[in-house]
Amino acid sequence: MTEPTRIFHNPRCSKSRQTLALLEERGIQPEIIRYLETPPTEAELEQILDLLGLQPRQLMRTKETLYKDLALANPELDRPALVKAMVEHPKLIERPIVLHNGKAALGRPPEQVLDLF
Repeated sequence: MTEPTRIFHNPRCSKSRQTLALLEERGIQPEIIRYLETPPTEAELEQILDLLGLQPRQLMRTKETLYKDLALANPELDRPALVKAMVEHPKLIERPIVLHNGKAALGRPPEQVLDLF
């Protein structure tokens, strides 16, 4: 049995809305996870990072004021500390992220998620 397609979505983000629309246009009805309200756990975020092949900072919104306020650019911060910061402050997580059949893609640009299907 395959897992449902999931999208970590922020409805206020234009790229996230475009990605969701792109999926729906193709008849894909993903499970929508409003990650600002329901952030991933540390274990889920670690799995997402592994599926994307990214390090934590590569999935962080480094231009957010919060990134600077929390001094997350500090090179001494290790992976667990960065992952914890994203879980505690999901606004820092780049979006949208789409998961499908054990693979993941970041919808930047939105068309990139189509490689999952």
